[in-house]
Formats: sequence, C-alpha cells, structure tokens
Amino acid sequence: MRAVDAAKAHTAVDASRVAVLGGSQGGGLALAVAGLRDDVVAAVADVPFLCHYRRASQITDAGPYAEIARWLSGHRFRIDEAMETLSYFDGVNFAARATAPAWFSVGLMDKICPSSTVFAAYHRYAGPAQIEVFTYNGHEGGAEYDLPRKIAALRGAFGQ
Repeated sequence: MRAVDAAKAHTAVDASRVAVLGGSQGGGLALAVAGLRDDVVAAVADVPFLCHYRRASQITDAGPYAEIARWLSGHRFRIDEAMETLSYFDGVNFAARATAPAWFSVGLMDKICPSSTVFAAYHRYAGPAQIEVFTYNGHEGGAEYDLPRKIAALRGAFGQ
C-alpha cells in the first residue's frame, strides 16, 4: 500500500498509470494491494502465495503451509478459529474485492503454491482476469519466458 503511495508521489511517475506486480509472496501481496486500493490500473500475480490457506495446508507438506498443519495437529479443536484468523490475510478474499484488470500465472506442479489455491484466487477475482497455465512447471511458473506476455498486458493496461 505504501509502495503505491510512494510511486504515485514520485515526480517521474504518471500517478494515473501504476500497477502492482509480484511473484509468489509478491503475487499474494499484489492481490492484497489490488483488493485494497481502487487506484491501481492492473495487477500481475505470478504463482501467488498466501491464497486459500485451508486447502493449501491440507494438500501440501511444503513450508510454510506445513507449519499450519503441524500447529493444527496439536490444536485439534482450534481449526475454525485459526482459519478465520488466516482469512484476514488470504489472497482469495482480497481477489474478491479487486477490480483492476489482472493477469495470473500458475504452475500445475507447484508444491509451494498448489494450483488449486491459485485457481481459487483467480476464480474469485472481481475484475477482468486472465491466467496462464504452465502444465509441467512448479513454483517457477513461466519464469522469464512469460515476461513478454506480462509486458504486453501492462502496455495494454497503460493504453500503449
């Protein structure tokens, strides 16, 4: 949120054309900012982390979701309480508030950000959204090979 404020205040930046972009944790944060602000023109969320905690903690033993499962295994009767708390930070809920055009990516073999958690955020996204699926990739998703698609998307969002 503050980074967008700083970018918009900079004299070299056209404040009407600011987008948020990130991968993994940065992708989850891009969703959060897009959901909390109505003044970004686009969002790019590559293999976004921090989405659908309940599902992720049930299907992957990769960290840090494994930490949630480990904690819940010792606190058997606090699952609903824990999931309610985590929902305040869940990219799925931020996506449901976001209206700027968005571009997602997902690696179907990603154990860190399981594809179903990314699809949950994508399907809840309130604005127009597209997703690029990398069938045989993990957490790297499209890596640098996906850069031309993202640049083209941002150019379109900026009206270039």
